Amino acid sequence: MNTHRVDDLLQQEWLPPESPLAMPVQDLRTGRLSSRALPTSPPAIRRRRALVMGTAIALTLFATYQIWWELCGVGMKVLEGVLLALFVALFAWIALSFSSALAGFVLLLRRRPHPLGIDDAAALPELSTRTALLLPTYNEDPHRVLAGLHAMHESLQDTGQGDRFDFFILSDTTRPEVGHQEVAAVRALRRRLGADARVFYRRRRENAERKAGNIAEWVRRFGGAYPQMLILDADSLMTGDTLVRLAGAMERNASVALIQTLPMIVNGRTFFARMQQFAGRVYGPVVAHGIAWWHGAEGNYWGHNAIIRTAAFARHAGLPHLRGGKPFEGAVLSHDFVEAALLRRGGWAIHMAPGLGGSYEEGPPS
Repeated sequence: MNTHRVDDLLQQEWLPPESPLAMPVQDLRTGRLSSRALPTSPPAIRRRRALVMGTAIALTLFATYQIWWELCGVGMKVLEGVLLALFVALFAWIALSFSSALAGFVLLLRRRPHPLGIDDAAALPELSTRTALLLPTYNEDPHRVLAGLHAMHESLQDTGQGDRFDFFILSDTTRPEVGHQEVAAVRALRRRLGADARVFYRRRRENAERKAGNIAEWVRRFGGAYPQMLILDADSLMTGDTLVRLAGAMERNASVALIQTLPMIVNGRTFFARMQQFAGRVYGPVVAHGIAWWHGAEGNYWGHNAIIRTAAFARHAGLPHLRGGKPFEGAVLSHDFVEAALLRRGGWAIHMAPGLGGSYEEGPPS
C-alpha cells in the first residue's frame, strides 16, 4: 500500500462523524444591511463615534489651514495642490488613529467592564456547549505547530472543562514531505494525549481559496456539530482560561457572532520581531481599547484568535470568487475583513475583547 493511501486511511480514522452545515456563497453587490438592533451595542455609541471622528476632523482642518497658508505664500500651482491633497488624506488618517488611541488611553485609566461581561478576575463560567478549535496550517513545521496545540490542550485540561473543546488540525500543506511529517507528528501527539483526546486531522488535496476555503470546507463538513468555532493560526497560543471565557461569552450573548481578542507577540527571536513585540506591549492595548470603544458591536475580524458563532458564519460569510480580470479576480485574500462585514450585514454583533489576556502569537523563528 503506497504512502498516500496510508495517510488517507489514517485521516479517516482521525476524524469524527460528519455533521454538514450549508454555507451558501454570498453576493457582495445585492445584499442589504439588516436593520435589526444590536442588544450588545453601547447606548452612547453614536456620541462616541462623533467624538472620535469630530476630533480627527478638527485636527485635520486646523493642520490643513496651516499648510495651505504656507503654500499660498509661494503660489498655489498644480504641484502645490497635489501636495495639499496628499497631506489632507495622510494627516486625516493619523488624526483618526490619534483620537482613537486617546480614547483607549482614557478607557484604560477608567478600567470600565466589557459589555459582554468578560472579566479576567471572575470565576470561570461553566460551559454547556462544545467548541471546535480550528488550526489551519500550510507547509509549516508540524512539530512547532503541534507543540502550541499540545500546550493549549494541557491548559484547557487544567480548567477542568477540556472535554468541551475539540481540536481540528486543518492542513492545506502542498509539499509531500511536510505532509508525511504532519501525519507522523499527529500520530505521536495523539499517542501522548491518550485515546480520549479529541484531536482530529484533515489534509485537503487542493488548497482552493487558501485559508478561507480551508475553514469553509470544515464548516460544510463538520460545522453542524459545533455552536461555535475558534479560529487559530499556525503560530497562535491561547490559555485555557481565555478559551473558556470566550466560549462562555458566546453562550451568554445570543446576538454576537464574533469576539476578537488582542493577540500579543511572544518568543520573538529576530531584531524585527522583538521590536514588534515591544511595540505591541506598549501601545497595542491603547489602540485596541480605543477601537473597541467606538466600534462597539460593529467591530472587525483579524483572521485568528477569535471565536465565531458557526451557524451565523455559515449563513452569511460564504465568500464568492471575484471577477474583473487580473489582478482583481479570484479568491478574496483579505477574507477576514470581508467576513466581518458580511456578518454585520446579516444583523450580527462583532466585538473586540482587548482586555482579555491569554491570547498570543509567536514571533517568526530565527
